[in-house]
Order: sequence, then C-alpha cells, then structure tokens
Amino acid sequence: MSKAKKYFIKMYRCRMLYLLILPSIITVFIFHYIPIYGVQIAFKDYRTSLGIIGSKWVGLKHFKYFIFEYPYFKKILVNTLRVSLYSLSAFPIPVIFAIMLNEMKNMRLKKVCQMITYAPHFVSTVVVCSMVILFTNRNGLINILIGFFGAEAKDFMAMPSAFAPIYALSDLWSGLGWGTIIYLATLSGVSPELVEAARVDGAGRLQTIFHVQLPHLIPTVVTMFILRMGSLLSVGFEKTFLLQNSLNMDASSVISTYVYEVGMLSHQFSYSSAIGLFNNIINIMLIVTANAISKKAADISLW
Repeated sequence: MSKAKKYFIKMYRCRMLYLLILPSIITVFIFHYIPIYGVQIAFKDYRTSLGIIGSKWVGLKHFKYFIFEYPYFKKILVNTLRVSLYSLSAFPIPVIFAIMLNEMKNMRLKKVCQMITYAPHFVSTVVVCSMVILFTNRNGLINILIGFFGAEAKDFMAMPSAFAPIYALSDLWSGLGWGTIIYLATLSGVSPELVEAARVDGAGRLQTIFHVQLPHLIPTVVTMFILRMGSLLSVGFEKTFLLQNSLNMDASSVISTYVYEVGMLSHQFSYSSAIGLFNNIINIMLIVTANAISKKAADISLW
C-alpha cells in the first residue's frame, strides 16, 4: 500500500476531527491569508480608482522615504523602542507573581489574589486609559498620595518623560493576573515527589524554588520571551492613541499612531502599508534572532 493511500485512510478515520477544525481553518484562511494579496500596495502608488492591479508599481519608494527621508523617522522609532522596552522590563514580574501564588498555602487567600489580579484584564482599554488619565492629573489619586510627603503636584500625562513608564505600568496592572496563568499551569506540572525529596534533603523554600521550580519554568519563560520579542515594535495603537495628547506628543508618537495618521487621516494607503510591512519585517527578524540565540545558548526554541 502506498504512503499516499495510507495517509488518506488515516484522514478518513479522523474525518470528524478534521471537520471539527474546518471552521477555524476557513476563518484563518479568509482573514489572515487572503489579505496578504493586498500587501503589494506597499510597492505601488495605490489609487482606489485604478485598483490594486492597475496602480503604478514604484518598488521600494515608500520604504526609502520613510527610512531615509522622513525627518521624524528616528524619533518615532526611538519612542516605539522606549515604550516597548519599558513594557518588556516588566516581563519577569508575572513569573515571580506566579511563583508567589503557587507557594501560598491559604487557598482562600490565593483565590482572592487571583480574582483581584485577573479582573483588570477584562476591563476595556478605553476604561483603563480613562482611569490612568484621572489618576495622573493634578487632582488625581497619585498627586494626592505624593502630596502627603510634601511633593508638588504634577500633571504626569503632560510630561513626555513619564509617558513610557505610565504606559508600561498600566500594561502591567491590566495584564499581570492574566499573564501568570500559563506559568501557574507550568508549575502545576512540577512533581510533588521531587519537591518532597528536595525538602527531605534539607532544601528550604527558596532553595526549592531556585533548584526545582525555576528549572521547570525556564522552557516556558524562554518560549514566552521569544514570542514577546516578535512584537517588540508592535506597540498597541489603541492605548497609545488614547493616552496621547499635544503635550506628550514628543514621547507618544510611535509607529502605530503614525500609520494611523498617514493611512486613515491622510489617505496615503501605499505609504502606510509600507510602514506596517517594515514594522512586521523587523518583528520577524527579531523573533528569528531571539529564537536562534535561545537555541544555541539554552537549547530551547520555537522551531
């Protein structure tokens, strides 16, 4: 019996499973693969009257203008990297929090802590940004708190230097509990016999965490870090746009907001597509590089 025939026999036996995943495959194909056809407008002077095929091919014209001729390219790239790196610096916190939750013996208190930290994830970005603006204005909660120590009230959202830290802290607040789920699931797979054996050998709680739990967590942490590197330049448009104002524009102008400005407001569809494609190419290069380094250094990789 040929390999092809064996393959089709196996497919027929599992036909109900394939039928089950068929809607997902169709959805992904329609919304993720078919739109790839439109990427070519990044290399054209797209005109709606001419359509994608009829528009003039200009090659790398839009990429060259954005990288070499646009006077604020360096500024928005630095702003994007600054916001991303501030957010990335909080990457270890969900890992630490997951370990802390895992070590809690009081199950009732553990569930309360989980509920409190998970809840912000389900609050919409618009509400989160409104809360941030209210808390950081001159009459907000933060200024009331620092006022007790004699500090002068400040409008933090009007300070360009405070934009990136505020963005990262709000990101951490809204995503901390949700980000710990995968690490808690990984820790649940630690063998109780291994933990017990370590304690019988005289290991304390910290020693058990460092020598038993952390080694079990490292593959998951590295995998999540590699995936995070793949979105380093993809600063969320919605939160950035909602927190942006005329006073903090020097720090809040990032690639995603610039794409919105030139694409949706100025109707420069080819130029905005070129910027978006440039952003995605850099992200792909980053995730490939991070994966290669991880594979060589720790023998852990996505592929």
